[in-house]
Amino acid sequence: MNFLDGSLFPENQPPLMITAAPYAPSWMPSDFPEDIPVTMEQQIQKAVDCYNAGASVLHLHVRELDGRGSKRLSKFNELIAGVRRAVPDMLIQVGGSISFAPETDGAAAKWLSDDTRHMLAELEPKPDQVTVTVNTSQMNILEHMAWEDIAGTSMEDPATFNAYKEMTVPAQPGWVEEHIRRLSAAGIQSAFQCYNINSFESVERLMRRGIYRGPLVMNWVAISGGMDAPHLYNLANFVRATPDGAVLTVESSMRNVLPINMMGIAMGLHVRCGIEDNLWSQDHTEKFSTVRQVEQLVRIAREFGRPIASGKEAKALCRIGTFYDTTEESLARNGFAPNGPRGHQGFLRKAA
Repeated sequence: MNFLDGSLFPENQPPLMITAAPYAPSWMPSDFPEDIPVTMEQQIQKAVDCYNAGASVLHLHVRELDGRGSKRLSKFNELIAGVRRAVPDMLIQVGGSISFAPETDGAAAKWLSDDTRHMLAELEPKPDQVTVTVNTSQMNILEHMAWEDIAGTSMEDPATFNAYKEMTVPAQPGWVEEHIRRLSAAGIQSAFQCYNINSFESVERLMRRGIYRGPLVMNWVAISGGMDAPHLYNLANFVRATPDGAVLTVESSMRNVLPINMMGIAMGLHVRCGIEDNLWSQDHTEKFSTVRQVEQLVRIAREFGRPIASGKEAKALCRIGTFYDTTEESLARNGFAPNGPRGHQGFLRKAA
């Protein structure tokens, strides 16, 4: 992205999109019973509350009545339908992991099979986005957390702790290419979860080869443990590579969330918060609900002078429903340099 004179002035920045992540599959309801919704009615109401607080994007997972993260697509369909009725303007982004939470105490925290994840393209009603990870990676979500972050929670259990410590993200090239094709065919936008500059470069190659032909919407996921660490140098490196036509949201975990989001607000980027990412107030004196986190970002954004995006504005910024006819158009609309006339995009075996 280019930062010209005046780039930090709010009148030259888009309205701020706040993504709320309130469903938190890695935590159990006992970890924060005042804020973790369990029944379907509670989960729908949580979306409404986040929207009313200022969040225009909902990062959606689903819980079963026993409090565990659901892996049933029928439950996702039910929640999406309920949110659509309650807050029709909110941009719905389904977490592509389909809840990686362990099914039983001590079980591995793992993502579902390739075929099951592909079925996210068949959700009905369809979401606006599904998050897509690129490149298989370690996902040790605990690596940069402090002990006090998890003390007294379900994560303190040694078996649960080890399950999340050893978690990996399966995102091999064949799976990614097929997943993008299915989502695009269904009219669902791929929202790329980029863990570092390598993830971004692989996404760019997918676009240069014409596998993804749509608006480039990304999260920079700075949670360490196989992903970037949350600091200025990694963020600057990622932003420098991002083309001007892309939409970039910053994401971190625990008490790194607020500082990273403040950087994002100042730079004209977009932000994510919620108890999926962080349970605590910045002084670590109390647990901080998703709605309170959203309200905090709204207050800070107003101090910066940035308006808050409505749901309709968020869909327009992300160009929901837009796909391009050609690779060349996709590259141009997203701000990439064109493919060279005899450019080499790397080895690719094309389908007959």
